[in-house]
Amino acid sequence: MAKKAFKWIGIVLAVFVAASLLSLYAYGRFAENARGPAAHALDVQPAATALDRAISPLTSARPDETGIVILSDNLDAFAVRAASARAAGRSLDLQYYIWHADFTGNLIHNELLRAADRGVRVRLLLDDMNAHGSNTVLAALDSHPGIEVRLFNPTRAREGTIARGVELLLRFFSLNRRMHNKTWIADGRVAIVGGRNIGDEYFDAAADINFMDTDAAVIGPAVKQAEAIFDAYWNSEAAIPLEALVRAGPEALPRLRRSIDAGEASVRAAPYLQRVRESERVRALMEGGARLHWTADASVVSDPPEKAQGASPGPDWMTPLLLAKAEGAQRELRIISPYFVPGTAGVDWFTAQRRRGVQVGILTNSLAANDVMAVHGGYAPYRIPLLEQGVTLYELKPFGKVDRSLFGSSGASLHTKAFLVDGRSGFIGSFNLDPRSMNLNTEMGLLFTCTDAAAELEALYAAKTGPALAYRLELADGALRWHDDAAQPPKTWEREPEASLWRRGAARAVGWLPVESQL
Repeated sequence: MAKKAFKWIGIVLAVFVAASLLSLYAYGRFAENARGPAAHALDVQPAATALDRAISPLTSARPDETGIVILSDNLDAFAVRAASARAAGRSLDLQYYIWHADFTGNLIHNELLRAADRGVRVRLLLDDMNAHGSNTVLAALDSHPGIEVRLFNPTRAREGTIARGVELLLRFFSLNRRMHNKTWIADGRVAIVGGRNIGDEYFDAAADINFMDTDAAVIGPAVKQAEAIFDAYWNSEAAIPLEALVRAGPEALPRLRRSIDAGEASVRAAPYLQRVRESERVRALMEGGARLHWTADASVVSDPPEKAQGASPGPDWMTPLLLAKAEGAQRELRIISPYFVPGTAGVDWFTAQRRRGVQVGILTNSLAANDVMAVHGGYAPYRIPLLEQGVTLYELKPFGKVDRSLFGSSGASLHTKAFLVDGRSGFIGSFNLDPRSMNLNTEMGLLFTCTDAAAELEALYAAKTGPALAYRLELADGALRWHDDAAQPPKTWEREPEASLWRRGAARAVGWLPVESQL
């Protein structure tokens, strides 16, 4: 009986392996034939567009320096994207992991349409894992002669849960690698990189949970670096033109215009459109009068697109670059990582920094604030070892106050990915300290050395780790304690604060499973 069962298991496995290999071969042939023509960033001009005229005098005066503006306010982050799209006269190159076709996502879709109507070339590159369900909107946008949409590492199955599920299963190892990059480049003059995707929860428009996130807008040489990264992804083997996968009907674009116009005319849109018009900070950036942090030591860095195809790591990939910067710490290292799964190797690394006398502080999400419960299950076992080594741990509260909540958000979740070294160097980007960012997803961000920019990031870290927003963790007789120093009177928790029994149990169960490499 056992022999027969093993025989059938062997047959099933053999059929699955054969089907998987056939699927990979068929997709490879399809992708090779579907690839679009190569395209590259357009050359900037001294004064051809409004952004040229605003930015060119600044960069000409400091040809070897990058100007940085840190965007921690959700509405300003929306406004700078919308305003730069309105000011663009030549090109918009946009690369995102998630772009929801929701309220704010469609407001920005409208800015892209208006820009394309003016003759601006729009290139939109999206990771395919979250693009399903947006095919109608994306296909309608792609039907505009001035807009081209490409999907990174897409499935060929576009309709039906079963068909897509089968393809995901057969191509699991290739589809498990995703493009997590976030870039917004306008006219080759302004680039925005950081942690934000496009959607309501990133711009303080969600009714339940909004993300606390951070981007950096840059001008100068770093923009060229962002363009080179975008072009590498746009022209990679993994970027497939949407028209090779799905096509819009003749009425799709007019129908999308009507829908988006109605959304923009709604009462809900008023605060966002007003911020685009009236934000002094955004207007100053678009008109060349913003207070910038200038530095000759700033680089937009990224994993290569080949990482998503399983290429062997190189010294210029994100993990070795960020480790080299962090290992330069002499006094202190401050880390913000919403999804934090250090693993045994990570604990050893932090232990080595503590033995060198470096003060290490880490902010991540509490279980109740974490939007990915499985990640918390992977993180939880490492808290006690880290605290034993003198690492300071903070966890964001589930109901931390968002600075400007327009629609009654009852909660906030951390989404900023950043770190600071000795109060002078830092990073803002898409990279989490977890196995997925290190080994599976492609990532990018801004590395810089600049005391003024670092001081602003330090202030953000101090605010987010303050008692109003975060729990302070410590050990008491070897057991975890969470301190809520803002409570009156101050409160100490002996279990995961504000988390239900079911949530605590589910997170713990994940910690028992051999899935850490996927988190």
